[in-house]
Amino acid sequence: LNTPTGNFLFNMGWGDAVIVDSASANSNKSKPVGTGPFIFKRWVKGDRIELGQNTNYWGEKPALKSATFKIIPDPAAAVAALMAGDADAFANFPAPEMAAQFQSDSRFTVKVGSTEGETILSTNNLQKPFDDLRVRQAIAHAINSQEIIDGAMFGFGTPIGTHFAPHHAAYVDLTGTYPHDPGKAKQLLTEAGFPNGFKATIKLPPPSYARRGGEIVAAQLAKVGIKLEIIPVQWAQWLDQVFKNKDFDLTIVSHTEPMDIGIYTRPKYYFQYRNAGFNAIIDDLNVTADPKKRYALMGAAQAILAKDAVNGFLFQLAKLGIWNKNIIGLWENSPVQANDLTGVSWNN
Repeated sequence: LNTPTGNFLFNMGWGDAVIVDSASANSNKSKPVGTGPFIFKRWVKGDRIELGQNTNYWGEKPALKSATFKIIPDPAAAVAALMAGDADAFANFPAPEMAAQFQSDSRFTVKVGSTEGETILSTNNLQKPFDDLRVRQAIAHAINSQEIIDGAMFGFGTPIGTHFAPHHAAYVDLTGTYPHDPGKAKQLLTEAGFPNGFKATIKLPPPSYARRGGEIVAAQLAKVGIKLEIIPVQWAQWLDQVFKNKDFDLTIVSHTEPMDIGIYTRPKYYFQYRNAGFNAIIDDLNVTADPKKRYALMGAAQAILAKDAVNGFLFQLAKLGIWNKNIIGLWENSPVQANDLTGVSWNN
């Protein structure tokens, strides 16, 4: 390293930091080769991924001889699979409305933990009228995050006021920056030249937090005069229209990458935010190693995003895990985008 790099160890934990053999680099997507406790056995596209124990693993051998990841995108099918025993565990259960049923069933363990998923009302900051700070502030005042958590997530989630995980030591509670105040929202819209509100679109990807949350957000914004046309999209459409081509007004998505506040420095990122002062803080953060100084910089960065109402900061996505009561070792929280089976075993 030529300069101090405060997040060096964090970066080394990412999959992108793994050194791969040039001979297998091009085929890793379909035939991955690794040095972990499990090896890739088979991928049946759209159905399942099968893993086997790596007998050459350098560390302690895992208890599981094999593991199968089934692809079950439909929440109702997920419930049915668990109830029938066709699936042993859902580390990230997609149907929070069914949590109570599993909590009362002695066959299952139910754990509610945290994720790195900041769920936001992503806003196209270069699209009129969202390029006007007053409009974004009005949206922030119109939103009632707790109502969204209760209605869309059945109480599972934590309100946030910026793009940062509440469980992080550097988190600053900025939920009071723009408190729920429809009257203030209408006043700001009038000042911005929209006394009668305006029309816009909101593109919603498949997850229930987005689809159900979008319905509630649309109802909240309608109360201050912003009429949203709801456009459901599949993930491929979302990636192409929203993420790649920035063809959107609003959308709802959960950013599950840990410590990803730096994405706001990218001018071509899909919400198209530009702030030189914010960029300077992140530049300082990247070359600062002292933890106290890093936390102070993180706090300053959070405050700028909150004040600029870059996006509608809704809630931190909870991790709802449900599995067979005889399984031990699954993670309660999701610090990374993975389900680590290294320490998982059956207790019978």
